[in-house]
Amino acid sequence: MGASQSQPTHNEDSQQPSFSEKQLSHSFTALNLDDSEARVRFAGLSHESLERYEEEFYADPKNQFALNAITRNEITSVLINHKAAVKDQHIFNVQTDVEGKATNQKSSGRCWLFAGTNVLRRLLIQKYKLDEDFELSQNYLFFYDKLEKANYFLENMIDLAEVDVNDRVVQYLLQTPINDGGQWDMFINVVEKYGVVPKSAYPETYSSSASSRLNWLVCVKLREYAVQIRQAREQGISTAALRAQKDKMVAEIHRILMITLGEPPKKFDWEVKNKDGKVISIRNLTPKKFYGEIINYKLTDTVSLINDPRNEYSRLYTVDRLGNVVGGSDIRYINTAAKNLKKYAIKVLKSGRPVWFGCDVGQFSNGGVAAMDTDLYNYELAFGIKLGLTKAQRVLYGESLMTHAMVFSGVHLDEDGNPVRWRVENSWGDASGDKGYWIMTDKWFEQFVYQVVLEKKDVPDNLLEVLKTEPIVLPAYDPMGALA
Repeated sequence: MGASQSQPTHNEDSQQPSFSEKQLSHSFTALNLDDSEARVRFAGLSHESLERYEEEFYADPKNQFALNAITRNEITSVLINHKAAVKDQHIFNVQTDVEGKATNQKSSGRCWLFAGTNVLRRLLIQKYKLDEDFELSQNYLFFYDKLEKANYFLENMIDLAEVDVNDRVVQYLLQTPINDGGQWDMFINVVEKYGVVPKSAYPETYSSSASSRLNWLVCVKLREYAVQIRQAREQGISTAALRAQKDKMVAEIHRILMITLGEPPKKFDWEVKNKDGKVISIRNLTPKKFYGEIINYKLTDTVSLINDPRNEYSRLYTVDRLGNVVGGSDIRYINTAAKNLKKYAIKVLKSGRPVWFGCDVGQFSNGGVAAMDTDLYNYELAFGIKLGLTKAQRVLYGESLMTHAMVFSGVHLDEDGNPVRWRVENSWGDASGDKGYWIMTDKWFEQFVYQVVLEKKDVPDNLLEVLKTEPIVLPAYDPMGALA
């Protein structure tokens, strides 16, 4: 089902350092070696080569200084660029009307749920004049996402039951039957089906805040079920009978989730005191009524834009076998240039609204200064190396993919209206940065932001027309299928 990836002719980061012909052929032509002789001499590491490496190392005193410093310290703590860290100021001339207190996903991978609920909670904070620490229940959506993902995985296993177990797609799905991560369209699916509740109605549990053991248990069972499904297919069991058996499997997963996460509420009363001291009391709510009438926001009116320079722009993409709710909306991305992601995000921020986005947060970021900045670490100074991969090459060669979802709540523009830095609402607590809010430089945005979510009204008609086209299907293991 996967379509081939077309090579872009518009790659905005096509300039890159590369080996010259002189560099590549130096060892061989200088020594007058042909390929076979070169293989004999250079394919393995010789003692002569090791001695030469060490001589070259100690010939530069800076290497000895770097060795002394870095062997006794964590690498990035030594390499942090003080000038860049000082430059990253928490000053923004465009900021959203409402900001909530930074949330904390703790030892879990629920950033996409935190980012999504952080967007929605602002509507209630503003509408009802609530304190900034008001939160929606991430655990509630976590429960149903886990349950739906288990069912989704088992449906894939039924569909692929006759495919060789060593097939690349089967092995990819078995590698991680479920995890905590997700995508924006998956957020839409679970909210549209199950609604939303305030955190007071369904609080955190130990396993929602520290999910690794829960994930292990569920994954072990799902792999066990996959074995049973394949064995049953070998015995000629029909798909209908397999689905009946699957229902019992999902019931076991439901039992695990009930024990670890608690019973999700079907009805609840919402009572909260606002900033004016007024008690707001709304009774006999259901999660879907709370979402539809109290929050009153249509997630289905949003669209995901991505910047994937490997593939053609102004095209619609999806990822094979990626999802959570069977029968829910497919994951769909409109691919466009990074400059467009910035332009439309700035437009939304100027209107006072936040922007959900996905990025590779582990790249050139530091919790101590709460910044994402490509100039943050000076690897060249310490190691004498340059890091020269383009954004497209990082994705293609496994160096980068989307790992984290957060929310833009502001941007600082220069006198010409160009972005300098972005204000980021993270979900790692309020101990770092500006009470949990981070800084992202615009250069970092260019290189490591992959997705922004906007309301359709904020996207030009020519891009929205792309939604009417047939999506190009990327394989299940494509990096664009990474879950934040």
